[in-house]
Amino acid sequence: MQEVAVVGLDLAKNVFQVHGVAADGSVVFRRQLRRGQVLSFFDELNRCLVGIEACASANHWARGLTSLGHEVRLMPPAYVKAYVKRGKTDAADAEAIAEAVTRPTMRFVAVKTTAQQAVLMLHKTRDLLVRQRTMLINALRGHLGEFGVVTPQGSAGVQAALRLIILERDGLPELAQAALRGLAGQLEVLGREIEALERRILNWHRTDETSRRLATIPGIGPITASAMAASAPDPSLFRSGRQFAAWLGLTPRAHSSGGKELQAGISKMGDGYLRRLLVVGATAVLRMARQRSTGSDWIRGLLDRKKPKAAAVALANKTARIAWVLMARKEIYAPPAAA
Repeated sequence: MQEVAVVGLDLAKNVFQVHGVAADGSVVFRRQLRRGQVLSFFDELNRCLVGIEACASANHWARGLTSLGHEVRLMPPAYVKAYVKRGKTDAADAEAIAEAVTRPTMRFVAVKTTAQQAVLMLHKTRDLLVRQRTMLINALRGHLGEFGVVTPQGSAGVQAALRLIILERDGLPELAQAALRGLAGQLEVLGREIEALERRILNWHRTDETSRRLATIPGIGPITASAMAASAPDPSLFRSGRQFAAWLGLTPRAHSSGGKELQAGISKMGDGYLRRLLVVGATAVLRMARQRSTGSDWIRGLLDRKKPKAAAVALANKTARIAWVLMARKEIYAPPAAA
């Protein structure tokens, strides 16, 4: 068999498709592999470049193939789609992956370690539980509103609703009390689970140097710092802080034609969870600056020029650029007055 230079691997649950190409571009093999055959197949191959779409289990297979001596590159599926010639088959996808991985302009995704994936799993689980808690709170308010009971927003309003359900039962039918007590119990369990996850995230944050360095930036706490330290790849992959902010989807989306350059809202590409954390942190910084009449000249000017949400996104963009500088130079944040 002719020596293989590039292999496109289309991942699946049980049946994988591989497409091998020689150095001159000729096809060496096209075949399907069962899950248990993948590692043994690549172990018998000569060491080559392997392209994989960055999807579920991609990091696992990338680590396994790298341990066999292959060079593995992960690519966003949206960038690979352009190389699919016709139809949607596993063979066509594997061929497109083999072609896309050799393009000089292709952008690649860094392979995560098991430790990074474990921390991100804590974040994703916490995010899921927080959304479920919000659903329960909204359900409590909605059900109480059916009986003319309106509670204020925030944690104080939730506590008032719980007191009404558990202690002050007058005016509520027994069946309604039973249903609401079930929601209140679930809300209490979720609260304990979220606190346990946050303690684990905080413990990891204290042991990671990059995460502690990022937490020195205003608007970035342990949650955002740990998520960025685990999600962001090697900062040397980006030429500048603006490119890092664009990777997070915090830069304007360009729409130009006929020499007319138009810019809409932010592109919202990349990690939506990390982008949301940065925007929430920036909102807190702007709120404190507005209440206390403090902050840098840039922040005060931003509040005067922009609407609150636009100002929060602009500050999140700047925070992302600062974060890239700290990660690239391995420094801590210095306020502008002290710089």
